Amino acid sequence: MNGIIIFTVLLALMLTGMPVSIALGLTVLTFLFTMTSVPLEAVALKLFTGIENFEIMAIPFFILAGNFLTHGGVAKRMINFASSMVGHWYGGLGLSGVMACALFAAVSGSSPATVVAIGSILMPAMVKAGFPNRFGAGVITTSGALGILIPPSIVMVMYAVATNTSIGALFMAGVVPGIALALLLGAVTWYRAWKNGYPRLPRMSWRARAKAFREAIWGLLLIVVVMGGIYTGIFTPTEAAAMSAVYAFFVAVFVYKDLTLKDVPRVLLSSANMSAMLLYIITNAVMFSFILANENIPQSLGNWMVGQGLGTVSFLLACNVILLVAGNFMEPSSIVLIFAPILFPVAVKLGIDPVHFGIMMVVNMEVGMCHPPVGLNLYVASGITKMGITELTVAVWPWLLAMLGFLGVVTYWPGLSLWLPHLLLK
Repeated sequence: MNGIIIFTVLLALMLTGMPVSIALGLTVLTFLFTMTSVPLEAVALKLFTGIENFEIMAIPFFILAGNFLTHGGVAKRMINFASSMVGHWYGGLGLSGVMACALFAAVSGSSPATVVAIGSILMPAMVKAGFPNRFGAGVITTSGALGILIPPSIVMVMYAVATNTSIGALFMAGVVPGIALALLLGAVTWYRAWKNGYPRLPRMSWRARAKAFREAIWGLLLIVVVMGGIYTGIFTPTEAAAMSAVYAFFVAVFVYKDLTLKDVPRVLLSSANMSAMLLYIITNAVMFSFILANENIPQSLGNWMVGQGLGTVSFLLACNVILLVAGNFMEPSSIVLIFAPILFPVAVKLGIDPVHFGIMMVVNMEVGMCHPPVGLNLYVASGITKMGITELTVAVWPWLLAMLGFLGVVTYWPGLSLWLPHLLLK
């Protein structure tokens, strides 16, 4: 009964248009002061210990690194490199966008940042080359979602914080699905370009490709610094995040010189604003999880599902439906922090691997970022392309359908996510 009351209050507050973070906080406070006898000292202690988590520090560092790279010319050089490699195929600039998004995702950790960095450069070039607006918008909006699946990923860090799952294992698990999804989105892009006869770029010589690679190498090396450091055990994920921020600053200011020292305070302020917003959500989500655990809601839900004979297949299907519906109303950080503490104990009880379950949740978040009414990537892409949300929704549907099919594969084929972690952690 208490669980129904908690979610009714939360939903009612969200329907008023209140930000999710504030709705979470007010729900927790209302329940604490009216329906429980939990001592305030215990609440304060949980609030302090809940955010006193070394792994949470990775979030502001990855945000800072992404902002330095977004403003520091890295995206432009990655697009040039991608164009030199795949631009001569059908839909060349579109395929370049998919490849560039995948590469930028591997250094930024953020989906909206990937859409902004790649889309703002590539969209005008695609329109100038003769591609329809809708085609370019569909490519950039959906490929930008790779930012939260290909590690490092801020959403994965949040899942790890909410469920005490290894960030390193999650990052490893995201590599193969991330590459597979990039290939799938590339295949959809190629097919639509081939079917409609969209233009191709001239084939580049190997010398030109080598030149484009040399220009992009400093940005690409960040992938080696972060992922190589984590996989070899040199860094923890949090230390790797700090290294990525320092490296991104060095590359943007002193190597590419697209960012001056005068611009650095602006980047720092922007990163601080975004970090503060996410950390505020995390703080309220910690308290929300505490209330749920105190009322034994996840345990009761798990016992009920097991008692109903709900197996792994049915549970995972139900999770996908719940998360896709939630994606209609909330952004990924809020969804992970609200639903992970509820669904995760049930998944563990049913014998589902925590890392596999995390990757499945992340792919759900990717789909949610690309469909209305609150898909973040749609709004970011709308600002870049000057297209309405309805028109953008029509533009992304071929890629979105492919992503839904991929979600089914990730959900019911754990080996796709777990092969690399098992290989590297042996």
